[in-house]
Amino acid sequence: MSREPLELPSARWRDWLDDHVRDRLATAARTLDALKDGTTRNTADVLGLWNDADIALRGASSAAHLFGEVHPDPDVRQIADDLHRDVDRATTDRDLDRALHDIVAVTDPAGCDETALRMRAHVLRDFRRSGVDRDEPTRARLRAISERLTVLEQEFGRTIREDVRTVRLTPEQLDGMPADFVAEHPPAEDGLVAVTTDYPDYLPLRTYARDAAARRDLTVEFESRGWPANDAVLHEMLDLRDEKARLLGYSGWPDYDADVKMIGSGPAIADFIERIATAAEAAGRRDLDTLLTRRREDDPAATAIDRSEVGYYTELVRREQYDVDAREVRRYFDFQRVRAGLLEVTGRLFGLEYRPVDVPRWHDDVAVYDVYTEGERRGRIYLDLHPREGKYKHAAQFDLVGGITGRLLPEGVLVCNFSRGLMEHQHVVTLFHEFGHLIHHVLGGRQEWARFSGVATEWDFVEAPSQMLEEWAWDATVLRTFAVDEAGGPIPAELVERMRAAKDFGKGTAVLTQVGYAEVSYLLHRDRPVHHSPMVFDTVGRYSRIAGLPDTHFQTSFGHLAGYTSGYYTYLWSQVIAKDLFSAFDAGDMFDPTVAQRYRDRILAPGGSRDAADLVTAFLGRPFTFDAFAAWLDHAPIP
Repeated sequence: MSREPLELPSARWRDWLDDHVRDRLATAARTLDALKDGTTRNTADVLGLWNDADIALRGASSAAHLFGEVHPDPDVRQIADDLHRDVDRATTDRDLDRALHDIVAVTDPAGCDETALRMRAHVLRDFRRSGVDRDEPTRARLRAISERLTVLEQEFGRTIREDVRTVRLTPEQLDGMPADFVAEHPPAEDGLVAVTTDYPDYLPLRTYARDAAARRDLTVEFESRGWPANDAVLHEMLDLRDEKARLLGYSGWPDYDADVKMIGSGPAIADFIERIATAAEAAGRRDLDTLLTRRREDDPAATAIDRSEVGYYTELVRREQYDVDAREVRRYFDFQRVRAGLLEVTGRLFGLEYRPVDVPRWHDDVAVYDVYTEGERRGRIYLDLHPREGKYKHAAQFDLVGGITGRLLPEGVLVCNFSRGLMEHQHVVTLFHEFGHLIHHVLGGRQEWARFSGVATEWDFVEAPSQMLEEWAWDATVLRTFAVDEAGGPIPAELVERMRAAKDFGKGTAVLTQVGYAEVSYLLHRDRPVHHSPMVFDTVGRYSRIAGLPDTHFQTSFGHLAGYTSGYYTYLWSQVIAKDLFSAFDAGDMFDPTVAQRYRDRILAPGGSRDAADLVTAFLGRPFTFDAFAAWLDHAPIP
């Protein structure tokens, strides 16, 4: 790559962001105007100009989206949201421009290489899916819908991000919590302890606190975030998506959304959800019977497990029947060591070197590294891993710059919300997962076409590489390289083996809960019920068999409804593929360079330049199957 990384400001962020985004919007506009200037151009020149505009629009969109979610200054976040709307408006205008469509459509595909042909086909498909071939009133309505949806999706996410709730507990209600958690949560002057719905508080309390009322109160608050503000927002989003899909000739939003995914159609989503539910039924029944039996030791009259209890009793079963105490496990996972270990493990696996760089960034928490392979800089990554006010509340990888061969270095940002001290092992797994997206962005960022750079595959494949990387967070040999206690003693191999055995317990309920979420995202879009909460409550409980909590409104904090829309099933679809991908690795040698390099070169490096099914076939030597996932589900845990 010849281009230097993007230079971020050390001050005056608002001015920098405004200039950065508007400059790229102006570049895109000039480029598209040039494309329409009447000059006769060959196919390569037409696609090249389109690509130049694409690069500019992607750069503008990435910066606006990222800093709207992570910048500590609310004024910067606000202007980022405003700019993001401008970018979406410019993109919509481009995709509804008939003159541009006709210029691309009349190009001669003869002489194009395979990737250029794919690029041309994708551009024409995007025009069709935007409604460029509709009459003017319909195009005007589609434009209005797109602009309004951008506003609503921003509002939906912002409400979740800013709705951090707190419960006030007595010190006694922290009984069972790890000592470091208690030390970090001293009583206030009134003698009560504040515990929030941010993940470093929420996950440990619902897992360890013996006080049922404390767990229940925090779970109710967590599952009510965004309520009631997001209720009306979600209704309008669903209605507008449905209207857009029908204006474009689809039966509804799920069909429109699935048309460009591996799954292919809306009804296929429903079929897949039922297939997973059936496959997980026996494992889920085993898990639930065990959980309920354990709960009845505390309450003989209990007839169900609810959502405030499932984490606590799952942990109790793992502790009592598998001899794995997560409070003991977490002492091996100091955040600083985990971060260093993650870089060492992925560096060794993929042949990468991470060199820390001292450059301006948006917050002191952010760590920055340049990524090298064989002495050549391949990208830059930013790790923003701790919670703060106004920051994105989940875990995700964001683009900052999409890589273009010889022109732009790929730059990505990992945004998470982890403890600064000891981490839950579950959060270590999450960190490996999300880092998988970051590696995909960097290694897949050497492309000619912006459209195919980085994590640019079909959306129901993007989670597969990340889910597969989770396996390295469960390997004893891997963990012993960075998981050490205060005295420097590595995590015992036999403890990791017990952790792996305990992990098998609860997978049935976990998969069925994901099935419930997938069905919620699908049914909300397909049926658009008048009242969301009863359907959501019933659907999640019906599949997971875990009782919901009255007066909670999970859907208003379900941030994936803004981005994944009707496609939350993609996590399970990707997991099926991930289990199959991992079957190619030798569990006894997780760093086998031959397999790792083949995986890097055939799955990650191509970005979106080929269909995901073809990438998998190129790596496995065959199409993916359901077999590895089914075998994993069928494997019963052994205490």
